Amino acid sequence: MHFDHVGVATDDAAVLADLYGDLFDAPVAHEEVFDGLRVTFLQVGESYFELLEPVSDEGTIANYLDREGPGIHHVALATDDVGAALDTARDHGVELIDEEPREGAWGHDVAFLHPRDTGGVLVEFVQHSEQATPTSERRDGASRSRESSRTSVTG
Repeated sequence: MHFDHVGVATDDAAVLADLYGDLFDAPVAHEEVFDGLRVTFLQVGESYFELLEPVSDEGTIANYLDREGPGIHHVALATDDVGAALDTARDHGVELIDEEPREGAWGHDVAFLHPRDTGGVLVEFVQHSEQATPTSERRDGASRSRESSRTSVTG
C-alpha cells in the first residue's frame, strides 16, 4: 500500500486547480464529471490532489461543504486489492462505509473506512484499473476538458 491522493472539497475546482497548478507545479492528470461531482486530479510527484466540486446543491460533498466548508475531505491509499484491504480493516474492527469495493472516479475501484475508527480521518482504499493507469498531462494539454463526463451510480 502507498499514499495515492488527498481529496479536497471545494466550491470551485477550476480556480483551485489553477492555484495548485501554479503553486505546486501540479499538472492536471485527469478531469471528469462523476456522480454529481466535477473531479480534477492534479499530479504531484507520484501522488495527487483530487479536487471535488459538487455540480448541484445536493450530495455528499455539497453537504460536507455546507457543514465543514472547503478543505481536506479524505486521504486515499492505493492497494492492489481493495477487497483484501477491506478484509484487513474488518479484521481490525474498523467500521467500513463500503462493505465491498465500488466504482469511483477515473474508473478506479474504491472503498471508504469510517473516520470514527481511523482517528477522525476518512480513509479511502483505491485500486487503479488497467485502463485508468495514472499518467501526467500538462495543464494546458489538449486532453484537458472540463466538460468530460462519466455516468455512475456511485462516487
